[in-house]
Amino acid sequence: MIKVEHLSKSFGALTVLKDINTEIHKGEVISIIGPSGTGKSTFLRCLNLLERPSGGKIWIDGLDIMDPKNDPSVLRQKMGMVFQNFNLFEHLSVLDNVTIGPIKLLKKTKEEAEKRGRELLKLVGLAAKESAFPDELSGGQQQRVAIARCLSMDPEIILFDEPTSALDPTMVSEVLGVIRRLATDGMTMAIVTHEMKFARDVSTRVFYMDEGIIYEEGKPDEIFDHPGKEKTQTFIHRIRNFYYHVDNSEFDFYDMRSAIEAFCNKHFFQIQQINALNLLLEETLQLCLKEGDTEERNRILSTTGGLELTIAYSEQNSEISLIASADAALKTILNQSEDSDGLSLMLINGLAKLVDEKVMDGKAILTIVLK
Repeated sequence: MIKVEHLSKSFGALTVLKDINTEIHKGEVISIIGPSGTGKSTFLRCLNLLERPSGGKIWIDGLDIMDPKNDPSVLRQKMGMVFQNFNLFEHLSVLDNVTIGPIKLLKKTKEEAEKRGRELLKLVGLAAKESAFPDELSGGQQQRVAIARCLSMDPEIILFDEPTSALDPTMVSEVLGVIRRLATDGMTMAIVTHEMKFARDVSTRVFYMDEGIIYEEGKPDEIFDHPGKEKTQTFIHRIRNFYYHVDNSEFDFYDMRSAIEAFCNKHFFQIQQINALNLLLEETLQLCLKEGDTEERNRILSTTGGLELTIAYSEQNSEISLIASADAALKTILNQSEDSDGLSLMLINGLAKLVDEKVMDGKAILTIVLK
């Protein structure tokens, strides 16, 4: 349905897309992942000419959309788009938002448009909200209205530009559930997303974009389990892990906690898991950075590479692990002789289903798996 050859896009001296070559076939669900700023959203916007490409060719159903003879509005009737920020008409009701396009552009009667609109609102679970206005809805509900509005134009292809990025984490699942339903029904879709588990579950193929190109593409299990290229491997590894480096015993603890909270929210950790993880971190740091000669301890930290903290999250079994690694010269981590009252170890053992420490190549490595 879509064929792209040597697509490029520049904004002045900044080249965002360099040389995109791909095909998307009928019924495919393509998830587009990658670091921020690598051209993912620009790629989608070029496909429906919201951004005019600087070079290359795009065919939609065999139609050369770069040909000036072809009307972009006709193209956009074939290809719907759902944006990050809903873009609903605030002065119109939910039903009017869904019907205005078919009435104005497809020349349907009001009765035809409203009948179809109500069917679509039922599909996205909002039949009871047809008379409500956008500011009376939650973010997740507004995004589902935006999807219904897109479907009302009977598109052959839907482009989703980070459809859950503006939502509270509690509302993400309701929007993803609608997209899963469309995938099951055979809708052709291209989805820019940071929801990796969703991308793995719903996609027929995954594009990993970096440096303005489709750096690697493949089936979900290939990209997520066996990526073939170094940058893909690095990205996939990092999205499931949080790293924090401590090189001074008086480091910014609150900065670390804030970063960890963002990581936990990204992966939808339960509040009990977040609380347990925070307590594990505090007690582990208590053991690693024991009171004593602060100047000497900081000297060791600065000369031996410091303390590395890793939170590892397994999407397959929802297992959360805390890994602390430091030079053995710090006499870390489970050195009970320096845990005078044994309280830290008692708390750690109470929160963990596995506690294991090894010394390898002069490094003490503590692994704690949360219950």
